[in-house]
Amino acid sequence: MARRDVFANITTPQGDVQERKAKPTYAAKGASRSMISSLNELAEKAALADQTLSGELVVELDTADLDSSFVSDRMSEDDAAYAELVEAIRDRGQDSPILVRPHPSDDGRYQIVFGHRRARAAKDLGRKVRAVVKDISDADHVIAQGQENSARQNLSFIERSMFAQRLLDLGYDKPTIQSALAVDAPMLTRMLSVSGRVPAAVAARIGPAKSIGRDRWIDFAQRIEKPSTAALVNKLLEEDKFATVESDARFEFLVAEMIKADRPWKQPKDTSAWQASDASVRAEFKGSGKSYSIALKSDQAGKFGRFITDNLERLHQEFLSSTKTEEG
Repeated sequence: MARRDVFANITTPQGDVQERKAKPTYAAKGASRSMISSLNELAEKAALADQTLSGELVVELDTADLDSSFVSDRMSEDDAAYAELVEAIRDRGQDSPILVRPHPSDDGRYQIVFGHRRARAAKDLGRKVRAVVKDISDADHVIAQGQENSARQNLSFIERSMFAQRLLDLGYDKPTIQSALAVDAPMLTRMLSVSGRVPAAVAARIGPAKSIGRDRWIDFAQRIEKPSTAALVNKLLEEDKFATVESDARFEFLVAEMIKADRPWKQPKDTSAWQASDASVRAEFKGSGKSYSIALKSDQAGKFGRFITDNLERLHQEFLSSTKTEEG
């Protein structure tokens, strides 16, 4: 899939550049598949850099002179994916430059617009980072950052929703946020309906939850609006079971406990059984509140059932007599 020009709203594209994709020529398995995936990602980023940063001067910057974007779009780092990225850059270098802008309040420093992971990898490898420096506004900054991440398509629904909420809290209007996330108005409304109801602290503790989609987060947001459920969630966040599992499992654990708490309490049934000494009849008894049932089984069940039916009045009188005796 061709990726969107992240500067469509900032600069005029300088010519058409054919998108290039690296394709493996043999079947990849296990670790080889992961490494090839990382190398292919870098190759694709290089092609995208040619397309979106065409004509821009690429420079090498000391990572010590870089600051992160003023708005975060990730909840946590995927350690395995990051390790693969580091190895890929170690093997073939940084093919795709990052985008930075002169720091708006600190002379001599730069603020990363996108490419945080590549900048971190360069720092960990003790290398300078290849970058394009553009003097852009805050609004263009968030649009470029959001669209680059949307093109990568590896941010989860909750990460994108919380990113949208941060932009809204910073005072950006909805059209700008839509442009940054490459979503339409109805989708942005759904995102903000989740981020506006799920406390940021709860979302941060759950993490990116990569496999949890929009509908399940909407359901989660509706449930946590209930004060008693919110209190339960805050309590569950401190349990060892929550802390020791990965992000998707943390979400599933909370949802299971929320559903369990929402179920109405039912009086336990009084269940017992009886069997005649000759095993000709078996009976099972179930009682719950004002209801009590007797189920007769085996060959004599029908005859014994009719006998009980025919003698119900006598049995009831015996019951009343025994009750009066106990009370006396």
